[in-house]
Amino acid sequence: MKNRISLWIVMALCFAVAACGGNDAGDTTLISNPNSASGYDSTAKLPVIAFDHNQHDFGRLTAGENVSYSFHFRNTGSSDLIILGCDATCGCTVADYPHSKIAPGEEGYVTVRFSSAGQSGQQVKEVSVVTNAQPSTVRLRIMAQVY
Repeated sequence: MKNRISLWIVMALCFAVAACGGNDAGDTTLISNPNSASGYDSTAKLPVIAFDHNQHDFGRLTAGENVSYSFHFRNTGSSDLIILGCDATCGCTVADYPHSKIAPGEEGYVTVRFSSAGQSGQQVKEVSVVTNAQPSTVRLRIMAQVY
């Protein structure tokens, strides 16, 4: 029995060493970070996501109500904006966003839906919009007083 356990440990260690060995750092040709220890590269052509408002207050809601709000934005940068995803702080909040590239000067909406079912009192929820812009994450906030 001890021999089998020892054999499994040795095999696991060999697998771990083989999996982690190698110095290939991967393909970094798609990464362009204009910020470095030497400062910010102002010549970099980056997208910029600019929202009209970063928060919305639904006011008073009755428990069980479903509401939504569309946050308007524009790409004010000089290259295509890509929204990689939207993460909400709670399962009661869901965001929908454009899945195609947004060219410089184009506009779009991130629509946030909130379900007040099972909620009560003051509610503050955040949605993190992750993009290829710099900075890469913008936080949108919704609020409601649920009765």
